[in-house]
Amino acid sequence: MSRKAARGGKRAKRKQPAGRKPQLGSVQSIANSSAPSPIRAARPNIPGYGIVGEAEGRGLLPWSWAEQRLAGAHNYWLATTRPDGRPHVMPVWGLWWEGAFYFSTGDKTVKARNLAANPQCVVCPDLGAEAVIVEGAAELIPASPAIEPLWAAYKKKYAWEVKGSPFYAVRPRAAFGFIEKNDLFTKTATRWTFSSFSRSEP
Repeated sequence: MSRKAARGGKRAKRKQPAGRKPQLGSVQSIANSSAPSPIRAARPNIPGYGIVGEAEGRGLLPWSWAEQRLAGAHNYWLATTRPDGRPHVMPVWGLWWEGAFYFSTGDKTVKARNLAANPQCVVCPDLGAEAVIVEGAAELIPASPAIEPLWAAYKKKYAWEVKGSPFYAVRPRAAFGFIEKNDLFTKTATRWTFSSFSRSEP
């Protein structure tokens, strides 16, 4: 994968995308962020796939299992929705940092324009055999001294300089973990929900 493709295109001076502005994260929200704890772990509702009960099989996967894969991945898939409802998926580079996924992209990219209109998105590490799917809403975090640790961590991970660039932060609302190997899919499939999750949602 080229650096240009993985980073979502060449970075130019950022202008606010047209349309509704995405929610801006505050400096304090970054400085005081901490790893979230799921409010509930359960089996996902997937009728017809033979998923066993929570007390059966190998039990539920711990959230630490998902965080290890989120932190260890090199490439990630980001799914957003166009204003007309069509889906859009692109590979990105990013960081799992204190309970959220951070990535940067040019403000004129399709994903940036999509997030300006609808911040709801899905992030997945490119590890299909041990899949983690994170659902959440992206916040645009302006460039400031508060995110210097993110710039440094990104450069260390990818040998690519992003200092001075804003980031998007995706904090989990719900997440899924699946292991493909043998019968572990049916015996370990796990869904985590977080404090921002509404129990009235599917």
